[in-house]
Amino acid sequence: MKVGNTEVHFIEVKSAISQSGLPDLDYALNPYLGCSHGCIYCYARLYTKDERASKNWGKVVLVKTNLVEVLKKEVKRKKKGIVGVGTITDAYQPLEAIYKLTRRSVKILLESGFYLSFQTKNPLILRDKEILLNYREKVDVGFTITSLKSSVSKFIEPNAPFPISRANAIRALSKEGIKTWIFYGPIIPRINDDRETADAIVTLAVETGSTLFYDSLHIKSFMLNDTYPLNEIIRTFDKARVKNFLNFLKKRCEEEGIICKGGFEEEKKSF
Repeated sequence: MKVGNTEVHFIEVKSAISQSGLPDLDYALNPYLGCSHGCIYCYARLYTKDERASKNWGKVVLVKTNLVEVLKKEVKRKKKGIVGVGTITDAYQPLEAIYKLTRRSVKILLESGFYLSFQTKNPLILRDKEILLNYREKVDVGFTITSLKSSVSKFIEPNAPFPISRANAIRALSKEGIKTWIFYGPIIPRINDDRETADAIVTLAVETGSTLFYDSLHIKSFMLNDTYPLNEIIRTFDKARVKNFLNFLKKRCEEEGIICKGGFEEEKKSF
């Protein structure tokens, strides 16, 4: 079936939360396979086993219809720990407004004593603000913001909500005392590695008391073809430019007194 421009399929799963290989996370919760945001840089397609989604990234999403029922059983036998919500999908992508798998799963996990760490691009998470507020000591919320310029976001994250709406969501959550963080990544040469972009993101982190995680672009196999939108940048990838920019970013964070950490192959935190 079709929901907007997204082809939707339904699957059943044997497990709801899986062991996470990411730092600082014990488990991962991914209520959907695939993501309709269609970000051209997204590495998650490499870790999405169903080819309907992985080979049609941004166009096909699979809904885990029995996720909540499976989760209710798992929380009774799993050791309590930290759950990353949305490690290979955006758990608050548009389909969540219809199926509410994330909302129902979050309630179960928090009521069962798990700690939840969210990463999203969608202000839809504000719909669940009252749940987060009830467990504010057991949650943190991160938003990916690659740039605060809508033109840049539209190019590299074609179907994702505009960055100003993400920034406003961070502001709203921070004002309520919920721990927030920003993921500035991937940082792509000649796309979002300019000082204006960095200053705007650092300023937002300062305003909201958010930790800033950053990550440079990692070149993956799906990027190595002539039709890839960033083909020229990949062919002329300048490691020295990346290093210089990251040094500048870390200096700006230090000047502003905010926590600034690398992700993935660097100091690791994000998903």
